[in-house]
Amino acid sequence: MQIVTKATSGLWNEYIERYHYLGHKPLPGAQLRYFITAGEQIVALAGFGAAAWQTAPRDQFIGWTHDQRKANLHLIVNNARFLILPWIQSKNLASKVLSLITHRLPDDWHNKYNIRPVLLETFVQKDRFAGTCYKAANWQIVGETKGRGKLGANPKKGTVIVPIKDVWVYPLDQNFRTLLKST
Repeated sequence: MQIVTKATSGLWNEYIERYHYLGHKPLPGAQLRYFITAGEQIVALAGFGAAAWQTAPRDQFIGWTHDQRKANLHLIVNNARFLILPWIQSKNLASKVLSLITHRLPDDWHNKYNIRPVLLETFVQKDRFAGTCYKAANWQIVGETKGRGKLGANPKKGTVIVPIKDVWVYPLDQNFRTLLKST
């Protein structure tokens, strides 16, 4: 795993733009991006950024209040992009990469931002993916989004304006709930 630098940022952005179904958009807030290599060959890319401000399944899973979320949201990191390059065929590669990331990211994030995250989250679009690699890497599905998007409000109640996504989480600390609920 190699952290993306200023010198390699353009390559990471190009791969994501070309091969990830969501394309490239700058990640919000604090972020870390990785190239995953086998020898000299890039086989996968991953990007992490600021957690979603609120998502009911995650927030209910944690059991925190609005004030607790406001105080501690920075302890959650969002896996915003994950890509196995389309020409790479390797059984269990995706879950292996996710497992490696869960062990390395907390130290890398701490080294860069002086914050040790305690929970990872990601959103998996239900009509495109089953989340199999997350399940195989021991992430937990905690519910699904309502299809309202980042801004929340719908023009008509119940209207889905973005695809429904499964919400997956991975605790990085066994005391994550206590840490996230402290004020």
